[in-house]
Amino acid sequence: MSNPDITIIGGGLAGCEAAWQAARRGATAKIYEMKPVKFSPAHESTLLAELVCSNSLRSDAINSAVGLLKEEMRRLGSLIMMAAEETKVPAGKALAVDRGKFAAFITQQIEDNPRIEIIRQEVTELPDPAASPLIMATGPLTSSPLAASLAEITGQDQLSFYDAIAPIVHADSLDRAIIFQASRYDEGPGDYLNCPMSEEEYLTFLTALKEADKVELKDFEEKKYFEGCLPIEVMAERGDETLRFGPMKPVGLPDPRTGQDAHAVVQLRMENIEGILYNMVGFQTKLTYAAQKRVFRLIPGMEHAEFARLGSIHRNTFVCAPKVLHPTLQLNERPDLFLAGQLSGVEGYLESTAMGLLAGINAARMTLGQSLLVPPKETALGALITHLSLTDPKHFQPSNVNFGLFPAFNKKMPKKLRGQYRADNALESLEKWCAAEHVQPAAE
Repeated sequence: MSNPDITIIGGGLAGCEAAWQAARRGATAKIYEMKPVKFSPAHESTLLAELVCSNSLRSDAINSAVGLLKEEMRRLGSLIMMAAEETKVPAGKALAVDRGKFAAFITQQIEDNPRIEIIRQEVTELPDPAASPLIMATGPLTSSPLAASLAEITGQDQLSFYDAIAPIVHADSLDRAIIFQASRYDEGPGDYLNCPMSEEEYLTFLTALKEADKVELKDFEEKKYFEGCLPIEVMAERGDETLRFGPMKPVGLPDPRTGQDAHAVVQLRMENIEGILYNMVGFQTKLTYAAQKRVFRLIPGMEHAEFARLGSIHRNTFVCAPKVLHPTLQLNERPDLFLAGQLSGVEGYLESTAMGLLAGINAARMTLGQSLLVPPKETALGALITHLSLTDPKHFQPSNVNFGLFPAFNKKMPKKLRGQYRADNALESLEKWCAAEHVQPAAE
């Protein structure tokens, strides 16, 4: 495959999805992945599509925005959704995966596809414009040389903020005499482990968290966190009650020892199918490793916790999409170059994958001489594209998919019915779009 139809830089979620979608349409694709020649500060595995921050793909309910996005991707034959179904672990109403098996499944599918080739080599500079399309899907940890190469093309300075990673603990180091198993509001055992706190225990934890040593940013780094992924200590600085209305919300989780809701609750989510590891939900952090061990062992039931991975902080790089990106995900100044993944200006595993899916479809259509596509604005996919293309550039910030990005309602409707209405409307619109534009559904 010396001259593939499409070249893709980056073997993460978006890059793999783009290659898969292009191959489904008869195109050939070559993926350049720098691992294991070089690793980013947050990656460890040599596998493609490695999940870093969490093993959760969030809500699977179709009447939620992210659940709707999943269903749209399933209907479009998403590789990442196929992998998630094959490797999922219990997580209540969320879709979570065994991240090792998840990455292995995707890697095997890509390696076995005769239309896709993987080159284990770092790319430090974007190639010159060519007749065949190029997809850049290097993710939130795009290397400085490659980001600089992109900045030369866009004419814009790169933008960045910082995502923090939550710790993972060994299940057998947890005190199950204190920790109870339940999902919020659900009867039965539930899928989460819950660490209940009294008011005194919560205030002791809060004080220690505020006073703990933190990893300082370098002089050239700007504190610009994504609001949906704030470090736990940053949330604590916003007020003593902030955590109790956020990741440590106690409602709907009565302590079986008392029958009453605790003052605060720390939830742990299963990290792998075997249930050996658990992720601290919402506990992304930039505390030092020593501080994490000391402070998090103040949580009831975690006094002797052994950590399989401690939290850390990493850079996220993205373009100001409304200024430089066409709704087809092509750069305005270079139509042969598509951006996919978080680099395009979305936030989250699913959203990044969705941009890879669209980039792969459009790159393949370009090679076939077909018109490029923009999904309907009523769909979750279209809502993300609307965010990337129509947001005021002065206030642009990466976003997860949410119903606030969708078109406004044109009729009054009870709030509890709106999610299902949007889902029904979106899927009907998606079906009509696929038929009109000859977009392959999953079954083909």
